[in-house]
Amino acid sequence: MGVRPLDLLDLDDLLSDQERGTRALARRVADDHVRPAVAGWYESGAAPIRELALEFGKAGLFGMHLSGYGLGGSTAVSLGLACMELEAADSGVRSLVSVQGSLVMYAIWRYGSEEQKLEWLPELSAGRSIGCFGLAEPDHGSDPTGMSTRASRDGDDWILDGVKTWIFNAPIADVAIIWAKAEKGVVGFVVPTGVAGFTTRDLSDKLSLRASSTGEILLDGVRLPDSARLPGARSLMAPLSCLTEARLSIIFGVLGAARDCLDTALDYAAAREQFGRPIAGFQLTQAKLADMAVELQKGFLLALHLGRRRDTMSGPLRPEQISVGKLNNVREALKIARQCRSIMGGNGILASYPVMRHASNLESVLTYEGTSEIHQLSIGQKLTGLNAFAR
Repeated sequence: MGVRPLDLLDLDDLLSDQERGTRALARRVADDHVRPAVAGWYESGAAPIRELALEFGKAGLFGMHLSGYGLGGSTAVSLGLACMELEAADSGVRSLVSVQGSLVMYAIWRYGSEEQKLEWLPELSAGRSIGCFGLAEPDHGSDPTGMSTRASRDGDDWILDGVKTWIFNAPIADVAIIWAKAEKGVVGFVVPTGVAGFTTRDLSDKLSLRASSTGEILLDGVRLPDSARLPGARSLMAPLSCLTEARLSIIFGVLGAARDCLDTALDYAAAREQFGRPIAGFQLTQAKLADMAVELQKGFLLALHLGRRRDTMSGPLRPEQISVGKLNNVREALKIARQCRSIMGGNGILASYPVMRHASNLESVLTYEGTSEIHQLSIGQKLTGLNAFAR
């Protein structure tokens, strides 16, 4: 048996002992609590999210890169490596960690009041509470500037009206970060999901990310005190900065799905015999495997570079830097999943192998938190100085 794909360039030498330890911890959590049952969760379209959240909380995986309030204060690279191991098990499960820690908790940690931080961050970190992030709308996905959800003042209170869709964890969340347009711009709110006028609808007929919970949020005259508002969020840049924060975990995470597909295809090709010998010995198969391994190395080096930059900066990476990472790594991970499926032939579509599940999940990751086209335009604008987004 040859080396595993990420061992080709001895990339582990670029990691610290602490980073390798975090990766090993996340791998154990995935092996113990996700891998044995995830194929069944995917088939049924349901996963034990609350039980998983408690296990992830015990392992310190939620908001591990944030500091204070009992949080881990780890590095962005460590979080990325953890997400890589979780997504090697399933993209939907990794998304739980990304949404909880890098969208919901980060929004409160960066833009919330001290009272909001003390109330929610420990509960979310422990997995005792689950959060969701309400930005996307039925008619406003790639263009959040056109959001229809409105926040209006009524005395000392706020009234929220609108609809949010494709919201991860919405049907089971205890708290929602809701973004709305007010008279003076975009504002954010920390909304307990039990408040009057807040309802959700499960999007249960999706054919991707099935081992997760996704839904729609309906806001019908939701009344909130001003203390529910995120006081540090004063424009659309606030939710966009949360997305930039979360995309780094995607850049690392999708490499886990790609690696799992490639490992599976390697093992399959070594065992599968045609024309009297293993298909791993055929030139065309080796060419496919070599090309995929090279792209996996390149994707990891890109993710590691962005993670290291994030760890040495006082704020988020620049949007176009994140766009380079998400555009390349998701695109290449999906290509790897598809190519691995081709190596495995008809067996590649069976639920007993993870490849088709990874490929289906990556189809969603390709378009959520910014489609490939949006990231191309982000990079193009930086290169040319010209804004190609529709006006």
